[in-house]
Amino acid sequence: MILFKDEFKVFFDDLQLKKISDQCLRTSLNAFNVNNGNIPKWTIALDALKAMPKGKIELNEPYISINQNSLDSEILESAFKKLLPWRKGPFMFNNLKLESEWQGDLKWKRLQKHITPLKNRRVLDVGAGNGYFTLRMAMEGAKKVLGIEPFLLFNYQYAAIKSLISNEINVMLLPIRLEEMPSSATFDSVFSMGVLYHQRSHMEHLLKLKDMMAPGAELILETLVVEGPKGYVLIPEGRYAQMRNVHCLPSIETLKSWLADANFNNIKVVDISKTSPKEQRRTEWIGDNAASLEDFLDPSDPSLTKEGYPAPTRVIIICNN
Repeated sequence: MILFKDEFKVFFDDLQLKKISDQCLRTSLNAFNVNNGNIPKWTIALDALKAMPKGKIELNEPYISINQNSLDSEILESAFKKLLPWRKGPFMFNNLKLESEWQGDLKWKRLQKHITPLKNRRVLDVGAGNGYFTLRMAMEGAKKVLGIEPFLLFNYQYAAIKSLISNEINVMLLPIRLEEMPSSATFDSVFSMGVLYHQRSHMEHLLKLKDMMAPGAELILETLVVEGPKGYVLIPEGRYAQMRNVHCLPSIETLKSWLADANFNNIKVVDISKTSPKEQRRTEWIGDNAASLEDFLDPSDPSLTKEGYPAPTRVIIICNN
């Protein structure tokens, strides 16, 4: 099933986005041409939701909310639970609260007051997950918001949510990695949140982000950091907070130097926050493997991970190309 086929042409009917549409389409079609035993289950869930009445998308903090009096809560819950685990959110459908692992509203509030308003801007959301933040960006009045997320489950989750929305929103999510995107100075605001520490080459990631930015565009970068002087980088041996693919955690001064080396300017640290169990928590919506932040920390010293590294701290940096 190609989740985006009905809306692709409409979304890319834009003078700037047309430049990248052909390659985005080819890459996305290839991404769906895989053998994944979960796709039949996900398709059943999506078909059940597509048959339901649509409602208007609104913000009911902390939830992205869709209300429609005819929505059947039992069918909704059954369908959404076929798409576990739900990492990003939260969402609400009438009175059904889909409490995701991450309370995304908290991160959005930390950055929202610092960024250039998104109204009438073309926006790229890299590593978008199920599109919670992508939708928040669209709800800010962006001209177009493209989320890219290679993990297929998250594409199905996004399609499930989008299938229930009645009002027009200029947003799309595609199963593409950043390195697969055609380089084009297209986007006015580019978000990379929770992505950099998963990259084997931090500089390749930063330079590719820069390639996607229109002249004078803004980068919003959120990532894990550690304390230390300029030049210091923590390279975990094995896992970090039970995550396998964490390649490097820089100090803030090191991260700023990387951005300067990539020729970004106006580099500003706008927030530093330790991740708390209020923001990342266990819920029934992350399935049988219900471990979350509290399980990843040293039970005798929550300032450390189980592996003995500093507990997760995240920084938000805003800069321009």
